[in-house]
Amino acid sequence: MTTTAEKLADLRARLEKAQDPGSERSRQRRDEAGRSTPRQRINALLDEGSFVEIGALGKTPGDPDAIYSDGVVTGYGRISGRPVCIYAHDKTVYGGSVGVTFGQKVTEVMDMAIKIGCPVIGIQDSGGARIQDAVTSLAMYSEIARRQMPLSGRSPQISIMMGKSAGGAVYAPVTTDFVIAVDGEAEMYVTGPNVIREVTGEDITSADLGSARQQELNGNVQAVVGSEEEAFDFVRDLLDHLPLTCFDPAPEFPAPSDAELDDAALDSFMPDDTNAGYDMTELLPLLGDDEDIIELQPNFAPNMITAFGRIDGKTVGFVANNPMFNAGCIDADAADKGARFIRICDAYNIPLVFVVDTPGYLPGVEQEKAGLIHRGAKFAFAVVEATVPKVSLIVRKAYGGAYAVMGSKNLTGDINLAWPTAQIAVMGSAAAVVMIAGKQLAAAETPEQRAATKKMFMDFYDETMTAPYVAAERGYLDAMVNPSESRLALRRALRQLADKDVHDLPKKHTISPM
Repeated sequence: MTTTAEKLADLRARLEKAQDPGSERSRQRRDEAGRSTPRQRINALLDEGSFVEIGALGKTPGDPDAIYSDGVVTGYGRISGRPVCIYAHDKTVYGGSVGVTFGQKVTEVMDMAIKIGCPVIGIQDSGGARIQDAVTSLAMYSEIARRQMPLSGRSPQISIMMGKSAGGAVYAPVTTDFVIAVDGEAEMYVTGPNVIREVTGEDITSADLGSARQQELNGNVQAVVGSEEEAFDFVRDLLDHLPLTCFDPAPEFPAPSDAELDDAALDSFMPDDTNAGYDMTELLPLLGDDEDIIELQPNFAPNMITAFGRIDGKTVGFVANNPMFNAGCIDADAADKGARFIRICDAYNIPLVFVVDTPGYLPGVEQEKAGLIHRGAKFAFAVVEATVPKVSLIVRKAYGGAYAVMGSKNLTGDINLAWPTAQIAVMGSAAAVVMIAGKQLAAAETPEQRAATKKMFMDFYDETMTAPYVAAERGYLDAMVNPSESRLALRRALRQLADKDVHDLPKKHTISPM
């Protein structure tokens, strides 16, 4: 090969082979299953024509039979015109497992993201460590993990689970900010069913062990979607709410003017019965600019809603109780869910809007066994640690410790608002009557007398102890607002807090509860 033409032809041949380098059998199995190639997946997600691949001709060194790409496609591109670094596993090459060249390619794009400041997206479809590479594979997983830490909280990291992933191939994704899984395709587990069966004797299918839906219930997945296309749509929508780095603003979008706000319907939103359930997911879109709400982990701890939305054209993070589930009580899972979301919002300078309707932390033996004490404390810790603007809107119940942690002024909330339907107290009247009027109830001679005594006390308690004006008189509320004024009040509060600048005392780092 001596002429320039021959060398160019050789390059074209190598690049052509590298486009889909897996064995014919592997490619046929993939095509018959209707799955796309890693490059097709990347191009479907990124802006058209923006993908620039690196390492296409990478191979395992010292192996004459090594395959181009080494099981991963890596490079750079744009989403909505903004830069991202991206990699996608190729299941047709070594099962998408991690080897030395694979690891070097992934760490190179991660290093680039650290240098330039942009999100990293990993399309995951991997069998985990490459067993035949022994410690080298483990070293590469460690190199990837080592780069996740400097990226964490600096630039968004997103994992899209497209197939079966095990071992290190799940540890790496769950260390990222967001995990999106395709229903019916994605499976995640530390050890697969065959290994479990051999080691422990337990017999379980891979789907029952680690399907997308199961891992959503386990709290390991932020969103389960129906197809690859839906996954890519979700990622694009998510990035529209996030900055490139913690030093950049999130994208802003057009919003209705203050004069255009017409929210009279909110005045009749709240049921008259204080114990009636309603769906908080129907209220949140009415408080933001529009219905463009991205809820995360909707089926994990559904009593706590964590969602991105927009107010005044800017991204906000909603943390809200949902009375449709456990009456809106905060349990251990809800505390974990809320704490992590608060830390994400704080890392990326996204203001927090708490929408409160909770009768307290969920009581019970199982909750104590689940560690509600330290997990509930972790939620409070995250609230206090966050330095972004924090606005709370109490729409109904705000009892006990749950009142405190849902953005109260005493736990560093900046502006607290309340509807006239708000109820703020140490506990609800049904519980208070037992604690305070127990002797009177016990002295009642008939069930009718007991019921009348109980009702009289509860009515008095609700009128004098839970009414929001008690909190307003003591300065724990900044303003009482009509529901129809909520959107404007939230806008004004966030405008007031736009230049908030708070710094912790000098130290190395905090120590969060277990």
